[in-house]
Amino acid sequence: MPPRRHQDTAPFALPDTLSAKTDPALIGHDRAHFRAIATSLEHAIAELEESLATTRKARAGYGQAALDRDLEVHRMTARLGALRRFDLDLCLGRVVHDDRPEPTYIGRFGLADPDGRRLLVDWRSPAAEPFFAATHAHPHGLVSRRRYRWAGGRIVDYWDEAFTEEGLRHTAALDDQSAFIATLGGSRTARMRDVLGTIQADQDAIVRAGSKGALVVDGGPGTGKTVVALHRTAYLLYADPRLGHRRGGVLFVGPHEPYLAYVSDVLPSLGEEGVQTCTVRDLVPEAPLARPEVDDRVAQLKADARMVAAIEPAVALYEEPPSDPLLVETPWADVRLTVAEWAEAFDSPDPGTPHNVARDDVWEEILTILVDKLADTVDPDELSPGDFRAVLDRHSALRDAFDRAWPLIEHTDLVGDLWTVPAYLRHCAPWLEPDEVRALRRSDPEAWTYADLPLLDAARLRLGDPEASRRRRRTVAADARERARMTEVIDDLRTTARESGADEYGDGLVAMLVHHDLQTALVDEDALPTADPDLLSGPFAHVVVDEAQELTDAEWEMLLRRCPSRSFTVVGDRAQARHGFTESWAERLDRIGLPDVTIAPLTINYRTPAEVMAEAEPVIRAALPAANVPTSIRESGIPVLHSPAADRDTIVEEWLAEHAEGTAVVIGDPTYAGTPRVRSLTPELAKGLEFDLVVLVDPDRLGDGVTGAVDRYVAMTRATQRLVVLTSG
Repeated sequence: MPPRRHQDTAPFALPDTLSAKTDPALIGHDRAHFRAIATSLEHAIAELEESLATTRKARAGYGQAALDRDLEVHRMTARLGALRRFDLDLCLGRVVHDDRPEPTYIGRFGLADPDGRRLLVDWRSPAAEPFFAATHAHPHGLVSRRRYRWAGGRIVDYWDEAFTEEGLRHTAALDDQSAFIATLGGSRTARMRDVLGTIQADQDAIVRAGSKGALVVDGGPGTGKTVVALHRTAYLLYADPRLGHRRGGVLFVGPHEPYLAYVSDVLPSLGEEGVQTCTVRDLVPEAPLARPEVDDRVAQLKADARMVAAIEPAVALYEEPPSDPLLVETPWADVRLTVAEWAEAFDSPDPGTPHNVARDDVWEEILTILVDKLADTVDPDELSPGDFRAVLDRHSALRDAFDRAWPLIEHTDLVGDLWTVPAYLRHCAPWLEPDEVRALRRSDPEAWTYADLPLLDAARLRLGDPEASRRRRRTVAADARERARMTEVIDDLRTTARESGADEYGDGLVAMLVHHDLQTALVDEDALPTADPDLLSGPFAHVVVDEAQELTDAEWEMLLRRCPSRSFTVVGDRAQARHGFTESWAERLDRIGLPDVTIAPLTINYRTPAEVMAEAEPVIRAALPAANVPTSIRESGIPVLHSPAADRDTIVEEWLAEHAEGTAVVIGDPTYAGTPRVRSLTPELAKGLEFDLVVLVDPDRLGDGVTGAVDRYVAMTRATQRLVVLTSG
């Protein structure tokens, strides 16, 4: 997207009602500073474009040099995209410190002029922390703070806060924090709105907390949990040297696809393009084929982390060395592979090596043992170990015996066998009762359900790609063919050189080609089989999980497997757990393997109007009396409307006619088709989203008990302005 540029570099476009704020004494310094930002931004973009073009034209080189060049291209491309994405609205606001006269301006990214003068301080830097953290009780050395409200690249309002008497003399009249409150009440769109400039002190403290252990962001609806999670992701990548993209990076896990689409713009707007985002189901290739588990008891059995642990003994059955020796007949001599040597070879892979990858290591060890035995029986001047190895590698009887003992396994076959072979399941999960084994049995091994996904994931990562071994053998063969081709070319050149009068090896390029290193460099790597990396397999240095209260023990295992450091940001609300959440966060996380837990509560509801919360609170407290219902800080002035279900279309059409902007949702009525601005969702798929208007149809039909109460509570608290409750009959 091309950059927006204004001839008027002083971007204030305040309405007439705020004319007092256009006093040059109040905004004159800002105007001058914005002119400097505009000039430097143009210069930075031009300089980056030139550097990127130069880097792209440069030779890529080989190995680490090629990787470094690609990473630099990626870094510069991401930086250029971020700079082009914004104009002067890179600037969030400014602060005045009590020990320096010049304001410090806070930006989405850092920016300096060509002379090195700092024009914008990156919002994630320590120098920017007072902008977000200062309160009247703890001003962090500030005299005043100014936040801008941007719309269409122009400042349509700004809001000043004074922390000292001096600050009061040099700021605009305070007007109930107009920029902040107006932003909270503004119309929603299909993407999460930009809220970086209005992050509050309680939220910022969590954003900047350290990454060691598990940090739980515990808050009810509208407290900004998702905002905190996203901004914390960007902050940690900037501030924590352990989390950079080349050192593991960050995985961000959301509850469902509509949520990921809703927040998709946030991290790029904060300068982070490389974060992997997904749902838990996205971690498993079979997820698109899966369906809900119809039997609740079966779903509960599979949700137990012990079922995931059953994958290890299931794999171990396919890694047992033969209990009989094998006589291997060769053209030179017959050699015996003893039981002890079988065991030695099977024990050779490094711990943790996936089964299908380790298989190649075991095979190579078997060949080494046999080659050593043959070398003792044959004159080394007649045959080389390479000759022995080539024959043994194609030895059918040896290969058949090995394939039976350590076969290539598909993860789908392994898990499918658990559900179709009762004896296999009893061996791998001995704690199951006979009736539980019968309940888990099914006729179609690959009729995947969502409850199967954690087991499929565990099996896939434990086994590794079965194609990797086949691909490796194809790569070796292709590499050998390429080297043979290069040898033929070199022989032809040497023959030509000799015929032209040169010595045996010729000179110049011909002499160089004889050397092995150059032959290696000339091998056509495009001819070698390759595989795309699984970007979601990890390991990751940090994992952020939103709506974490819904995860089962087995699903937690999927995430723990991808984060060996156990560095997590866990975001959720126990009162929004559809299947109940009776433990504390500390108890829950300790039980699944995260003992080092810090709880960071959020108690202020910035999103949901008080009128809506007044009706939503009794709904959840009826089922969960101790629910952590947050306190709303604003009122919309619009009472909750109760109406017959027959009025649905009229209510939606009237709202659309009255509101040229904004989004709405109909929840609980699958017969509503939806429009570009009015969606139709279940409570589960609405979780994490927000809408100006929520139309909740027949809330009592959402179910009984905790699940029904949570679904009603979640649906009602999606509203940022108006809630309508419709009932049939």
